[in-house]
Amino acid sequence: MNHRKNILITGASGLVGSALAKALDPRKYAVFSLTRDVDTDSSSARFNYCPRSKELTLDPTLKLHAVVNLAGPSIAEKRWTTQRKQLIKESRVNLTAALASALAKLESPPNLFISASAVGFYGPTTNNPCDEDSHSGAGFLSEVAVAWECATKEAEDAGINTIHLRFGVILSEKGGVLGKLLLPFRLGLGGPIGSGNQMLSWISLPDVVSVIKNLLHENPSCGPINLVSPNPISSKTFASQLGSALRRPSFLPLPAFAVKILLGEMGEALLLSNSNVVSSKLGTITSPLSHQNIDHALDALLVN
Repeated sequence: MNHRKNILITGASGLVGSALAKALDPRKYAVFSLTRDVDTDSSSARFNYCPRSKELTLDPTLKLHAVVNLAGPSIAEKRWTTQRKQLIKESRVNLTAALASALAKLESPPNLFISASAVGFYGPTTNNPCDEDSHSGAGFLSEVAVAWECATKEAEDAGINTIHLRFGVILSEKGGVLGKLLLPFRLGLGGPIGSGNQMLSWISLPDVVSVIKNLLHENPSCGPINLVSPNPISSKTFASQLGSALRRPSFLPLPAFAVKILLGEMGEALLLSNSNVVSSKLGTITSPLSHQNIDHALDALLVN
């Protein structure tokens, strides 16, 4: 008899989704991914989404234990034009709303709906750290995160246990912010950005995967969770520790005016704004993170 739990992952080819799918024990979980109508095999797919019509189809014969919604284009891939900002927001909100609606209509809905969000929910923060009880902030990233979380409403109203994972900056040598910084830092061209005093809320990719695996196993009822290390750091400290891990100098600053000229609003929001966020919930639902300090995290990711 097959006792494996069926897990649907959207964004399964992304940084987090691919790592999660690889880490789930195939003896315990059967992993399915969401295809799009542009995929060549979508006609035979069990789970498919059409962005144009905003229609999502699920295989009603397959009982899902959980859905992990991670899909969405990178917010840091391109400069934020009006069209790019619209794509960033609408792609996340439309898919999540379609998914929540489809799950709510199933005769046997999943036990758990884990949907991505971001610490951008809190907007630029002050020196006092935000936790899950803090209110949403201002700015485009907060606007996106609030709408993204609201899009799960149909699933919540149907009684599906819904968790919003508010991701901090995910550190991985395979991609994301750290992946893009490796080359300039290895060339000795790295350094603090702007004043260097702005805070960065971060978490390692292995810890992200570990937390999600724990949520799939425990199925806790906990609403939003800030997926961050307990120790936010300054941009200056991050640059120094990254240079140390790579055994390279890290003294060349990138002035704030250069960031604004090169990257515009995106650079200001992602690189110059303060993000001082902690979690009051992680410690109650999972074991301590493996990488709580930035030096240990970078050593584990880059040296070993």
